[in-house]
Amino acid sequence: MCEVFGVSSAKDINVNAELKEFFKHGELNPHGWGIASWDEKGTVTLIKEPSNSAGSGKIAELLSADLTCRGMFAHIRRATIGHVEYENTHPFTGTDANGRKWTLVHNGTIFESDELDLYANIQEGDTDSERILLYILDQNEGITDESGRFDLMDSIVVKLSKGNKLNLLIFDGENLYVHKNEAGTMYRKTGDGHVLFATRPLDDGAWEEVPINRLLVYRDGAKIYEGTVHDHTYLHDEEQMNMLFMGFAML
Repeated sequence: MCEVFGVSSAKDINVNAELKEFFKHGELNPHGWGIASWDEKGTVTLIKEPSNSAGSGKIAELLSADLTCRGMFAHIRRATIGHVEYENTHPFTGTDANGRKWTLVHNGTIFESDELDLYANIQEGDTDSERILLYILDQNEGITDESGRFDLMDSIVVKLSKGNKLNLLIFDGENLYVHKNEAGTMYRKTGDGHVLFATRPLDDGAWEEVPINRLLVYRDGAKIYEGTVHDHTYLHDEEQMNMLFMGFAML
């Protein structure tokens, strides 16, 4: 049900090897792929397609040259909620009322949320993931300092993870936020001045599980905040997920 890849680094880093392996997993996640990368100023460049990454000529073209970044998100989609179309392809980006641009990728499903339901009629696509971003943008109105953003994001992930699968990577133009609430579904590998995140290890290196049920925040490859430890662990329900996939197949 989707996979994510993330990078936070203090210097430009080459990620060709990791992306080549990551996008091979499109065979199991065939409903879209995307890359959001940013430079030292936090300026984001976005490329995405509603197609299988494993056979994408665009990806082959991108990876034929050195692909370096200061930070990056990549996503491959296995749709549960929302049609297979560009508007539903991750990453999602948006600008809050303070002029701050946010970028989000999500591996999970929101089964129920009164807060997010409010955005169903105004979003561009029809995914639960886009609704998460719209909610974050609204909630950030008037919050201009870093600690305030962290406190808000900490409260949001605690609230939204209850009863839902909420594996997220979020970039606010400065900091990278990481959260997972299902065991065995996100790993990290730390290097010299950088850290990589992935739904599953991408090589034989020293990957370790990302701590569950807490928000982690990174800047330039270093952890700068750690949030509230909560007990909203998501336990995979095969019957529940099969019903979602059946509903998607009928769209």
